[in-house]
Amino acid sequence: MPDITWENPFCAEGSSCFRLGTDPDGNGYIAVSGREDHYLTDSLEALRTLITDIKAGKADHLL
Repeated sequence: MPDITWENPFCAEGSSCFRLGTDPDGNGYIAVSGREDHYLTDSLEALRTLITDIKAGKADHLL
């Protein structure tokens, strides 16, 4: 498992909480809180765009 530094969980109303993480190589990670051993990884820019879109209401169905 990579050396991932996880941020505090982000929880939307009535949905699962998820966590964002980074590693020393500049990769970004996202996982459901409590299941950090099962994560998605991509570039930081790709995950930043995903989270920005979710917060803007463009992808509510993902939460």
